[in-house]
Amino acid sequence: MPKIKIDREKCKGCLLCVSVCSKNMIMADGELNKRGVKPVVFKDTGVCIGCAMCAVICPDCCIEVWK
Repeated sequence: MPKIKIDREKCKGCLLCVSVCSKNMIMADGELNKRGVKPVVFKDTGVCIGCAMCAVICPDCCIEVWK
């Protein structure tokens, strides 16, 4: 099963990763990070296919994907 790690302190909350996730596994968090923005979080429900599109589109390289 794929594993995704998101660096919530580097995330600027652009939500590009949310727009490309085909399984809707990434969403905006309810709490702010140190930058004062709502970072994204990964909903680990076992549906992720590990396509890594979220990591590819992230402009700040905040997302790592392991298959």
